[in-house]
Amino acid sequence: MENLNQYTPAKPSRLYLYLVCLVAALGGFLFGFDTAVISGTVKLVKQNFSLNAINEGWFVSCALLGCIVGVAISGALSDKFGRKIVLILSAILFLVSALGCLWSHSFSELIGFRIVGGLGIGVASMVSPLYISEFAPARYRGTMVSLYQLALTIGIVIAYFSNAYLLSHPGGNGHDLYVNDDKNGSWRLMLGLGALPAGVFLLSLLTVPESPRWLLLKGQIAEASAILVKIDGDEAADKEINDFNLNNNTEKKLPLKRLFSREYRRPIIIGLLLPFFSQVCGINAVIYYGPKILEQAGFALNNALGGQVTIGLVNVVFTFVAILTVDKYGRKPLLYVGVGGAVTALIIIGVLFYNGYTSGPWILISILIFIACFAFSFGPVCWVIIGEIFPSTVRGKAMSLATLSLWIGNFLVGQLTPAFLEFLGPAYTFWLFAGCCAPALILTYKLIPETKGLSLEDIETLWSGHHKNVALDNDKHKVNPLYLKS
Repeated sequence: MENLNQYTPAKPSRLYLYLVCLVAALGGFLFGFDTAVISGTVKLVKQNFSLNAINEGWFVSCALLGCIVGVAISGALSDKFGRKIVLILSAILFLVSALGCLWSHSFSELIGFRIVGGLGIGVASMVSPLYISEFAPARYRGTMVSLYQLALTIGIVIAYFSNAYLLSHPGGNGHDLYVNDDKNGSWRLMLGLGALPAGVFLLSLLTVPESPRWLLLKGQIAEASAILVKIDGDEAADKEINDFNLNNNTEKKLPLKRLFSREYRRPIIIGLLLPFFSQVCGINAVIYYGPKILEQAGFALNNALGGQVTIGLVNVVFTFVAILTVDKYGRKPLLYVGVGGAVTALIIIGVLFYNGYTSGPWILISILIFIACFAFSFGPVCWVIIGEIFPSTVRGKAMSLATLSLWIGNFLVGQLTPAFLEFLGPAYTFWLFAGCCAPALILTYKLIPETKGLSLEDIETLWSGHHKNVALDNDKHKVNPLYLKS
């Protein structure tokens, strides 16, 4: 395999930028695959191990518990050892998890290996977008980080397709596709297939360089400069290093507790709330429990999984909207339109269930509208924003807190959705998600600045109050300093 770190173009190469960012984005693929593959296994595992609603929720959410632990440790690890080595660790963890789930002998073993996979996904979910945000030039940062979300959605679709194939295969009921003679044993293959992308991710990571900004933080100026020149040329590399030196002192790190001071109050509030809202809007309830929700709307399991495939394809297609527009129109417009549309769709879904309009395509169409709105707003824009708003010296730890908030929301949705569907019913469940999603509009209006076109150093300068050094104009992709005052 070609070593991308040795790829030395005669002039700055967009291809080099895309290749490295795509490798890092494979962490998103693993995130998406692991998230979605569960949807096809829940009913089969429930039958296999005779699970009640609580254990069913535990099977789904146990990996999320691992994710929370993985995220909690990933910031400190990536700040100390580098972004690349921690991404390699995440790939190894996921590989072990996929193979372990394939060959586990009991429900307890299955839970244990799911937690190991959760550790790996938690680490990758933080470090992959962090690496990309630090690697990409300001004018491409939104697009490059959105590739992470695109890879995530593709992972979801691949999981849906593989689940649907294994379920419809003659051995999908467990008679031919079996491991340890389990009934409904095809769920093992659904989970075990994750070993393939994990292996690709692991090998690909060996070809990419370390994050140039992490190298600058460690005082490795020459190594960082060589990478920056490959990305954006000599002049841009010199400017980025000079700007970094003006805003950072590698001898004196910014304490993490400083993020909770008045000076950085706004970015930490954004970093904690935006990821949380992106999960409690119910996106993963649809992804985890899509077949169950669609079955309640009258779909058979095979057709429900077919509906899941359609959901996954819409998720991929509309992520391209963000890729093509986030650096052109900005972060805030996508959030306004997407979150507003998602809230409306959730309310309509609840109304349809409440009034019994579950026959025909209306439930599926409404869910697709919700997925489309999420795909070009919450999904990619959340990662873009939390990857760019924190100071360089604590970016790893701060982004770890933001991603931890995301996984806590994800865990709560995964654990509570079966109980909500059983005791509240689908209508009130979706209305509850709408109520949890709506505050994101207020957050966007009140606190989130428009950061398109700004370098990471410019954004850090804004928070610290030294914005007079930055040419600020919202109409020219900059930020009005008055907007950032408390």
